[in-house]
Amino acid sequence: MNRAVSRVAVLGAGSWGTALAMLLARNGHETCLWGRDAAQMQAISRQHENTRYLPGIALPGNLRAAEAMADAIAGAHWLLVAVPSHAFADTLRALAALRPSLAGVAWASKGFEPGSGRFLHEVARDHVGDTLPLAVITGPSFAREVAQGLPTAVTVHGLDDDFATQVAEALHGPTFRAYTGNDMLGAELGGAMKNVLAVATGVADGMALGLNARAGLITRGLNEMLRLNVALGGRAETLIGLAGLGDLVLTCTGDLSRNRRLGLALGKGQSVAAAVAAIGQVVESVQTVDEVMRLAERHDLDLPISALVQQVLHETITPAEGLKMLLSREQKPEYPDGLFR
Repeated sequence: MNRAVSRVAVLGAGSWGTALAMLLARNGHETCLWGRDAAQMQAISRQHENTRYLPGIALPGNLRAAEAMADAIAGAHWLLVAVPSHAFADTLRALAALRPSLAGVAWASKGFEPGSGRFLHEVARDHVGDTLPLAVITGPSFAREVAQGLPTAVTVHGLDDDFATQVAEALHGPTFRAYTGNDMLGAELGGAMKNVLAVATGVADGMALGLNARAGLITRGLNEMLRLNVALGGRAETLIGLAGLGDLVLTCTGDLSRNRRLGLALGKGQSVAAAVAAIGQVVESVQTVDEVMRLAERHDLDLPISALVQQVLHETITPAEGLKMLLSREQKPEYPDGLFR
């Protein structure tokens, strides 16, 4: 591939932001990583390693770290935001105040705006306006494996085909495949909702319910994702691909998933607070599940797995009670009114 070299600022120095910054730098792009913790950024510059989130993995020599957002974005062609969803609006607000001249903004954050339930592309529009191209990067991708250079495939969705292609080409490399699409809503829903369903499969595995149960939960969970996606106006094929099925399988089965680990702990009898504290990082499902259920109620959809995850995370029922409720549902055709009802 004849790759055009870009200057890219990556905002968010957690495991995912660091891994993507490493990928871009390895692909030859002038990449600067910024995080809100100035001391952490100093340590990254000094040690050339993100010892907090990706210990033991050396950063590429051409990857620069910045303590100030203004320094990170100076001269950047485009930005990649990789902060937790609850910090997304504040990050975009701070970015907009700096008024950078950019070709576009992409993000690899997954989730909804807490409280409002808005999709992140809606939040981004509020802060950067209607004219700047936007794109979302999503798919089955554990940060540590990307940082280690292991094979990975993602998809980049945006309404501006040229910008989505530019982002995908910048990420695409010998062990990293990046596809493109234009269903931002569907791509974002898949990336958010799979975290909720990963809690369910984690609980089942924590309770030692077996592989049959895990496969059943993943399959019926995908059905819930598809029905909500179509009700919202997304396309079914988006969730049959990397943004949906791919991310769902990875997050439900891989123990690098924080949401799966939360479910495992709950299935073994730990409290939500104790499990989240032990994980030590943001666990997106704790907030995302409420937004998923608000959307479901708005569209009069019955999402039994997601609903029970919500009750378990709010600790109004135990995992054992949730299992009993799920198994006591009436027998019925798998698709009584077609795929999407």
